[in-house]
Amino acid sequence: MAPEPKILELSNGRITARIASWGATITSLLVPDADGNVADVVLGFDDLEPYMKGISPYFGCIVGRVANRIKDGKFALNGAEYSLPINNGPNSLHGGLKGFDKVVWDVIEHKDGECPSITFQYHSKDGEEGYPGGVTVRATYSLPEATTLRLDMEATPHDKATPISLAQHTYWNLAGHNSGDILNHSVQIWGKHITPVDENTIPTGEIMPVEGTPFDFTTEHKIGERITDVPGEYDHNYVLDCGDEKNGVKHAAKLRDPSSLRTLDLWTNAPGMQFYTANYVSGITGKGGAVYEKHAGVCLETQGFPNAINQPNFPSVVVQPGEKYKHTMLCEFSI
Repeated sequence: MAPEPKILELSNGRITARIASWGATITSLLVPDADGNVADVVLGFDDLEPYMKGISPYFGCIVGRVANRIKDGKFALNGAEYSLPINNGPNSLHGGLKGFDKVVWDVIEHKDGECPSITFQYHSKDGEEGYPGGVTVRATYSLPEATTLRLDMEATPHDKATPISLAQHTYWNLAGHNSGDILNHSVQIWGKHITPVDENTIPTGEIMPVEGTPFDFTTEHKIGERITDVPGEYDHNYVLDCGDEKNGVKHAAKLRDPSSLRTLDLWTNAPGMQFYTANYVSGITGKGGAVYEKHAGVCLETQGFPNAINQPNFPSVVVQPGEKYKHTMLCEFSI
């Protein structure tokens, strides 16, 4: 029998995260502002039932085996053809009908002390959601500094080469999850290029410079400033190609809320980041009865490029047996 899903707490006295074993999901994250006022800066639900009933549009979870979209739910690998469940227009999205966000992960370690952490583990079987080979996945959330949340994701194929690209799908609202839209938030993204998409939000294969377009966040801009100039609004993968590096991770994005002055600096070792402005969220009742509408949060999903398994010019997401997939995110909060 699978274990009952539960919500665990991670706290260091400055920030407090609640993380569920269902989907390794961040359900709340309490962060102070300049005056010491604490707000919950992630969208989500008070208990696990809405997540388990499929009401959540991927709030706070880890998505996989392959995050984002795979064109027509098909790919070929080592001479074999694979078909995945179609769950997003003509595409397979975020691992399929029952991806890593819709399963119970085992809690294999929960540490308090100087660097509190929780490690989750999940075994994905050969053929699960159409993917080849068994994979063991681990995700460790930790609080290494007073106002830093770190996530380390690892995945090891057992016996077959398989695509692996995990993403953490938190919807951020630094003013507080119940404070309305994020169009006034400003963002800077350390990406000079995006992977433009077709009418089904599948990358065309092109790597397009952002200079002179509404996708240019190489300097800080308000999210709402040019959003209406983008057909379908922001739901695009940025090539993380110009950020400073430190300790093996590079600067991906800086998100700032002008009302609370809370700032999130995101660092990662992933090659891409999906910038998504909650365009499809509509009338979802979340924590404390808050109703989340369009643009209620913003996602900064560090990842491999979408549909990379079918695009030879994108960085490969195929992991061989004996190799280990590693993906780190650092979320640094400041005021």
